[in-house]
Amino acid sequence: MVSYNRQKLGSAYPLFFGTLANKNRLTIMNVLRDGQKNVTELCRETGFEQSMISHNLKTLEHHGMVFAEKKGKYRYYSVNEKTIKPLLDLIDSHMKQYCCKILEETQREAQRQSKKIVYYP
Repeated sequence: MVSYNRQKLGSAYPLFFGTLANKNRLTIMNVLRDGQKNVTELCRETGFEQSMISHNLKTLEHHGMVFAEKKGKYRYYSVNEKTIKPLLDLIDSHMKQYCCKILEETQREAQRQSKKIVYYP
């Protein structure tokens, strides 16, 4: 295995996190967490168009986040079980503890703001 120092790894972070930062790719990966799917199944479950699914799967596969397996005339995609699935599970845990609370507070504040009556003279 090639050894990388923190500086080299730091340069690769934007590739990794940029791939994860796309909402459509996150949706696709979350659907794939439930098991292998082909493009048609992903379209049905996400409501996304085939071309968008295929484009994002290519990016996810290129970055090692999903793998494809050919079965008959279809390619079935799955999340990288060794690295990405545990990372997504860890992210879920973090979000439940921190981010969901922030989101709930933001939503409550927005509701309070929308209920304020503004009087104009």
